[in-house]
This record gives sequence, structure tokens and C-alpha cells, in this order.
Amino acid sequence: MNVTYPGSEKIKVFLVDDHPIVREGVRSYLTSHGILVMGEASDAPEALRKIKKHAPDVIVLDVNLPSLDGGELARLLRRLVPKAKLIAFSIHSSEEYVVRMARCGVQGYVMKDQPTSELLDAIKQVAGGGMHFPTGMADYTLIEASESSPGHHGVAALTERELEVLALLAEGFSNKGVAAKLGISARTAETHREHLSHKLNILTIAGLTKYSIQHGLTTLK
Repeated sequence: MNVTYPGSEKIKVFLVDDHPIVREGVRSYLTSHGILVMGEASDAPEALRKIKKHAPDVIVLDVNLPSLDGGELARLLRRLVPKAKLIAFSIHSSEEYVVRMARCGVQGYVMKDQPTSELLDAIKQVAGGGMHFPTGMADYTLIEASESSPGHHGVAALTERELEVLALLAEGFSNKGVAAKLGISARTAETHREHLSHKLNILTIAGLTKYSIQHGLTTLK
């Protein structure tokens, strides 16, 4: 059975990997599971040239590319196609690589030695507004990486509405719960959450909750 995304539209994916066999295998698997692989590139220049024209929902990029480091490419893509979600696809399993890519703005990280079904799960998860990082990666590691990141702006950068959303998320409300509480759409609530993650460079609900408590933005202790 094919997997579809809201409105019965397939998730549009763009692959960036310098190994043709890897791209072919991933493309074949994703296509057979209802994902639309709308484009491919073997290096950063080709990716940057094609991606803006294709406007994908999710970009899967290799961490080790011949012409430009995957982290730097992720930073460029965040500016070029800010609505697209990014997943790092890597042979490296160390925390150092995961944290670095998280700092560069990816919403997911999948190792190449895992079953391809893991990548499919990650694509569906980030396309729906979530995050997908290795199970062994503790929340505190990503939180610490976020808090030490040069992009950390703090409370002063948040709008009044974002502060309200942050407090509600810390209190355990889902995107739908936040939407109902504030009288906004679930999509708007999700957008506010994405803005919070980007402004604070905190990738998880646990991290946002910790940040909210530390800065007195919630009544939770």
C-alpha cells in the first residue's frame, strides 16, 4: 500500500549522494513505498542548482560530499529552501557527527548501515513536522549542542506568540493542543514550534521544556 501525505499528495524527496548505487537503491525503495523522488544530485553545486527548481518537501543529503561538506551544504539549503526538511544520511554513527549536523539545521539523522525502512520513517516523521535522530542519542546531548551553538539567540528573539507556544509545549500540549488553546490552526502552531527550534537551536520537546523551566517561562518545576 502506498504511503501518502496530507491531501493525498506524495512526499517529494530530493537525494544528494555521490554514490550512484546508493541513490539507485534508495530511490527504488522509496518509490516502491509511495514517496516521490523528484530529483538527485551527486555533489553540492548540482544540488544547489537543481533543488530550488524542484522545491522538495524533504532533502536527504550525504554527510561526506566531494565538493562541499554536508554540514555546510545543509546551512546553504536552510537559506535557499527554508521550507524543506533536511535529513543527514551518513556512514558515521558518532555523537560528534550527529551533533554537528544538528547544529547545521537538519531535522533528522540516519545511518547508512540501518535498514532503508529507517530512512523512510525519518522522511515521514520530518515531513510531518517532527524530528528523527538516533535512538541512542540522548536529548541532553542535542540540548547542550544547541545551547553552545553560535546561532543561539535566547528569549529576547522570541515573539509574544512564540513565548505562549513555548510555555504550552513545555506543559505537555501537542501541536493540536496548542492550536486549540490559542485559537489558531494546527499548521500555524507547528510553524511557531519550528520557529522556536530554529531561533533557540533546540531540537526536541525535552530541550524546549528544559529551556522554558530554566528561564521561568512556565510554572513547571
